[in-house]
Formats: sequence, structure tokens, C-alpha cells
Amino acid sequence: VNPNGGAIALGHPLGASGARLVTTALNQLEQTGGRYALCSMCIGVGQGIALIIERV
Repeated sequence: VNPNGGAIALGHPLGASGARLVTTALNQLEQTGGRYALCSMCIGVGQGIALIIERV
């Protein structure tokens, strides 16, 4: 569960959605002391991408 909401809550800046999601995930990892974060985006026409970030 994303405590910050998804793309609708964060906004959908054209061409910068991925950077916005990753930056938010990194900030949350630092604030909460978490170890992993998962970012995912649908691209359209059945495509998608996912990224797992590990804080070491």
C-alpha cells in the first residue's frame, strides 16, 4: 500500500512520471528506514515496467 497515493495523488507530469515515482520512493525509504521499494508504471497498449529499489 502506497501511503502517498498513486499517480493520481502525485500528479502526472508529462515525460517525468517515472522520475517522480522513483524520487518519491527514494524519499520514503530514507524517511521510514525501509529496505525495499517497488515502482511500477503502465505504458499503454499492454506494456508496463517495474523497478525494485534496495536501500543498502
